[in-house]
Amino acid sequence: MSNEIEMLEELREIRKLLTPPPPPPPPESILEEFKQFLDKYKVIGLAVAFIMGIYLGQLVASLVNNMVMPIIELILPSIDWELIVLGPFRVGAFIGDLITFVIIAFVIFLLVKLTNRLGLK
Repeated sequence: MSNEIEMLEELREIRKLLTPPPPPPPPESILEEFKQFLDKYKVIGLAVAFIMGIYLGQLVASLVNNMVMPIIELILPSIDWELIVLGPFRVGAFIGDLITFVIIAFVIFLLVKLTNRLGLK
């Protein structure tokens, strides 16, 4: 008999754990609903990340244009690399954009690696 009672109690505990919590009460005002929206979708964090991404991109583009490409111009002194054209294709400008992309991707990789190491999400 006591074994059956223990099983019933255990089943009741399992049922409690499996029962979903009641839905949160609806917001009282449009302002409260707006706050919940900002919190639920992390809008402020997303906006900050977007703005930081824009300026990080500009910083890396400046690094490429003002630090990396002058080194390439020293290696190829008589060639204006931006004006290299193969048929109708502006290969030089593409190579500059490709170098910028690779450097931006590498910087983002380093930032993600650093934030993971610090335990930030």
